[in-house]
Amino acid sequence: MKLSVLGFFCFFFAPSLCRVPSETHVKTEPEHASTPPRGWNSYDSFCWTISEEEFLQNAEIVSNRLKPHGYEYVVVDYLWYRRKVEGACTDSLGFDVIDEWGRPIPDPGRWPSSTGGKGFSEVAKKVHGMGLKFGIHVMRGISLQAFNANTPILDTVKGYAYVDSGRQWRAKDIGVKERACAWMSHGFMSVNTKLEAGRAFLRSLYLQYAEWGVDFVKHDCVFGDDLDVEEITFVSEVLRKLDRPIIYSLSPGTSVTPAMAQEVSGLVNMYRITGDDWDTWRDVLSHFDITRDFSTAKMIGAKGLLGRSWPDLDMLPLGWLTDPGSNEGPHRTSNLNLDEQRTQITLWAMAKSPLMFGGDVRKLDETTYNLITNPTLLEINSFSLNNMEFPYITSRRRCRSKEKVLSQDLAEGGMLGIRALGLITCKDPKANGWSTKALDQDLEQICWKEKSESKFEEPPCLYKRKPLIASGVEMIYKKQYEGKLHLLESDGMELCLDGSPRRRLTSKEFGGGSFSPCKWDANQMWELNGTGSLVNSYSGLCATVDLLKVDAGSNEIRSWIATGRRGEIYLAIFNLNPKKTVISTTIADIGKVFPWKNMKGASCKYHEIWSGKSGVTKQMISIAVEKHGCSLFVLTCD
Repeated sequence: MKLSVLGFFCFFFAPSLCRVPSETHVKTEPEHASTPPRGWNSYDSFCWTISEEEFLQNAEIVSNRLKPHGYEYVVVDYLWYRRKVEGACTDSLGFDVIDEWGRPIPDPGRWPSSTGGKGFSEVAKKVHGMGLKFGIHVMRGISLQAFNANTPILDTVKGYAYVDSGRQWRAKDIGVKERACAWMSHGFMSVNTKLEAGRAFLRSLYLQYAEWGVDFVKHDCVFGDDLDVEEITFVSEVLRKLDRPIIYSLSPGTSVTPAMAQEVSGLVNMYRITGDDWDTWRDVLSHFDITRDFSTAKMIGAKGLLGRSWPDLDMLPLGWLTDPGSNEGPHRTSNLNLDEQRTQITLWAMAKSPLMFGGDVRKLDETTYNLITNPTLLEINSFSLNNMEFPYITSRRRCRSKEKVLSQDLAEGGMLGIRALGLITCKDPKANGWSTKALDQDLEQICWKEKSESKFEEPPCLYKRKPLIASGVEMIYKKQYEGKLHLLESDGMELCLDGSPRRRLTSKEFGGGSFSPCKWDANQMWELNGTGSLVNSYSGLCATVDLLKVDAGSNEIRSWIATGRRGEIYLAIFNLNPKKTVISTTIADIGKVFPWKNMKGASCKYHEIWSGKSGVTKQMISIAVEKHGCSLFVLTCD
């Protein structure tokens, strides 16, 4: 092939500048979730109690005030199908509104436009008319209420009840009652996706959501400790085949690791990597290690459903809020002070988490508004690259007595270790750490093989027992759980190890390792494999023993760094200490993480967005940061 000088230039250096239009050019679809999704979610301000009127009032304000800043989704969180009457709560039974096919439909008492089988279609039309996109929260599988009613299953292809092998299939044929959601056991259970009838039920759910005009689905109790890869995979297939894209989000993220997320990140667009985040400093603090781990694993903006996927740090609990698990709407302001709020949203931006505001926007104050619409934070969140934790920082703080200077490096932990049971994907080699220990002829333990650093501490062990077979309905499970074990806290006590927590956890709370009265429940069934892995029957995850770090009075600093689309560098510095701290780094150290930038002898202009300070430096950046606060520098270096 011969090329002219112009052709040579175009072919190798600037093909986009020299492209010739072609009649055969194939139009490519825009990438789905190309940047972290941004919007508003009702949970932090209304829990489950929100009404149509309250939702549309918030949506209209989002459209007018937040949409110009990229907030485009408005999402109804959970239990929109639950009647708000006496006795109804987050885990009550018999209060849900379901259709003849066992599918949840909006409570007409709170959502009056849903009457006549319209579902959310009228609400979605109004939201779309505001220039926004409409989202809903959904739970795993099928409801216990539909299971008990044994409703038929809709065949969406034929338009009537699903029939196979000469019989009509119903809810009790597909529901897996022993795999009820661990933290909402009276609410929902898994469906058997190996059965075509089970897949038909899930298909009927998501096709109905699409018919309503839903643009965003938050799928709960299928990830983290509640992992259900089969349901996630099938739902992703259904959404992929729709004629318009729907954002697919997973929740919650208790005990999530990068290895676990890699199994599903390509199937979804965002996925929680923590428990519920609320407005406490401990909740904010709990996000630093997990964000670092996902950045290191290159999970930020990885391939997802029809586009990209994003690790999700949960909603921003700022402004006017309710309480976790409450039966009432917004009634208080956020417990985080301004410095802590800045730390939270700065970490969310630097880690490129989806930004879902949780406060009631009808009472959106100017301070909160200016925080969530800060143009630098939003630029970082959408368009920054090379986002990572930055290790090259040091700190000093002044003590009140004689102003003695203390220095601390980021590498110093200052933490005490506590051993705790956790869950990880069974593909992780760290899962293969269990073995059997015989105590006598009839009594055995299953012990973690890894020794403690302390010579006085024995490795953790659990007592092994085959599940006791009772008469009646429990006999059904004998064959299903053959070879499975109950693991007891101590010999003689009827408390068995749960794989997943039986209540909804906040970010600061550890996920696995709880004990409750023994019963026939997949959440309490375990199998020890020859590889040394201990597999839970509910989630399919494996038990491990983690060394949890607990603050022992020492203090900590953190930092994140990223590059901008105009060549700028973003440097966020976080003071996790309980006292004001001077934190420093050098221009040369910044050059260590961006070796392609020649930082040797560079002169950098800087602007710190919270203080407004600007200047030029060739050597060091140093700033006093308030307790629990942060600084955010924008650097432009020659």
